[in-house]
Amino acid sequence: MSAARVTRVDGPMVEVSHTGRLAMHELVEIGPDALPGEVVAIRDGRATVQAYEYTGGLRPDDRVCPTGTPLTARLGPGLLGRVFDGLLRPLTDGPVWLLPQAPGTDLDGERWDFEPGVRVGQQVTGGSELGTVPGPGAVVYRIMVPPDGGGTVESIVPAGRYRADDEIAVVGGAPVRLTTRWPVRLPRPVRERRPADTPLHTGQRVIDLLFPVLKGGSVAVPGGFGTGKTMLLQQISKWCDADVIVYAGCGERGNEMADVVTELFALTDPRGGGRLADRTVAIANTSNMPMMARETGVHSAVTVAEYFRDMGYDVLVIADSTSRWAEALREFASRTGVLPAEEGYPATLGSALAAFYERAGAVTTLGGAHGSVTIVGAVSPPGGDLTEPVTTQSERFVRGLWTLDRELAYARHYPAVSWSGSFARDALTVGAWQVSHGAPNWAADRARLLSLLTEADRLAALAELIGITGLAAPERAVLLTARLVRDAVLRQSGLSPRDGYCGRAKGLALVEAVLAVGDRLRWLAEQGRPAESFESADLGALVRVRDTAGPDDAAAVLTARDTVLTELEGVS
Repeated sequence: MSAARVTRVDGPMVEVSHTGRLAMHELVEIGPDALPGEVVAIRDGRATVQAYEYTGGLRPDDRVCPTGTPLTARLGPGLLGRVFDGLLRPLTDGPVWLLPQAPGTDLDGERWDFEPGVRVGQQVTGGSELGTVPGPGAVVYRIMVPPDGGGTVESIVPAGRYRADDEIAVVGGAPVRLTTRWPVRLPRPVRERRPADTPLHTGQRVIDLLFPVLKGGSVAVPGGFGTGKTMLLQQISKWCDADVIVYAGCGERGNEMADVVTELFALTDPRGGGRLADRTVAIANTSNMPMMARETGVHSAVTVAEYFRDMGYDVLVIADSTSRWAEALREFASRTGVLPAEEGYPATLGSALAAFYERAGAVTTLGGAHGSVTIVGAVSPPGGDLTEPVTTQSERFVRGLWTLDRELAYARHYPAVSWSGSFARDALTVGAWQVSHGAPNWAADRARLLSLLTEADRLAALAELIGITGLAAPERAVLLTARLVRDAVLRQSGLSPRDGYCGRAKGLALVEAVLAVGDRLRWLAEQGRPAESFESADLGALVRVRDTAGPDDAAAVLTARDTVLTELEGVS
């Protein structure tokens, strides 16, 4: 077929004339430098292509060559411990400016140690494991039969070192290589989606105790500038009990993304030592990189997550931030003349967000293993306006919302998760899991904490009008207990070597201790003790134990509780 030709260039949008044989979402190569692009519209002999590289130098009548395939991601050994761009091209060992076909960015020439796990003549199905390749850390790559493959193993190579494109087996007449390619916009198939029933432990008390997320769930994290989104997401990626982390920096500042990557490569993995980066895949599309590569970066991230999910791993995807992704959609839509909807975003914004978050889930893989993909997407509303379209649309499709409050952040209360503006739709499921794992009062204690905080907010507003002395002693006991909840339970320093991460036992002990002290304060108030008497009591032992006790030291918390209760026994 004759090649298509460029007729117009407008930033990342390239219009081409064609002979009628281009397909939607087909990958094409544009111009003499073979810039990658994707067909996004076809009409009346013309096609619209979104380019994934800088289009400076393109001219009318430049050739546009179709590849016959959609935009795909290379999946296989070499993903963990590296940084990629939105098209999943390696940046870790690449040049300063990543150019098309730049030297040093191809993983196919590397060799990997393959250990076979099946025999010739064995029957396998799509998704079955053929062998393993060691990863840089504890995570092992499982080489699987392609989803559409299966049959008799006709041949398999012996243990040894092989290149990514080497044929390691023949299954049902089809060759299988160490690496495979998969369309980034197409979810990978599974045997079945199963109900998510296990919480993702993040090590951050405000999340694990009040607004938990399940493995296979989805969460949006809206917050204005300076509220600590990136720091919270870094803490979650460092301490959560997911097997693999996929961190997608989408349109963020280059120096901020560089700091994230530098810290990932410097941190020790708390789960068994080694580098945290050895179970992390970082995808970087900073604000100075091509705008439309940012749009596809989130799809590449979820595709990588599904690849590791199909090996039976629990994977966490962190997208920071979905607002920059939505802005890329808006910019390209304006160039193509799409009728704008609210605040200039395309009318398809809701369906794009839904398609992204719906790729989260707990599944039974084609090979029979259990795996999950959990998605946490940051939202950066302009001016902190939580009524803007990306925030409101995200709320419709996620299972949890961790709203970051500017006032809490300015008061240096971190994580600045608002208890009044956040929710967790899976709290009942988490409560059932806690009952089966030795915490039968978890749901009731969570409800008491939220009730205390809500009542304290109401009383604090009233106290601003009439003064604290105008409140009755029981109401002042509520305010004191809520302050203890905020300072002893919800506040957590990411820089603290003892409290940057909080184990499940310590978190439950802190809740039990604070509620026990709150019950004692309420009893004192009901017995007619003046509020000044218990407000002047030293409750600092319970606040300080947050930092002095180790991450799993519940005994120290209970000792501090007993110290405070003894102090309150002397109140008269």
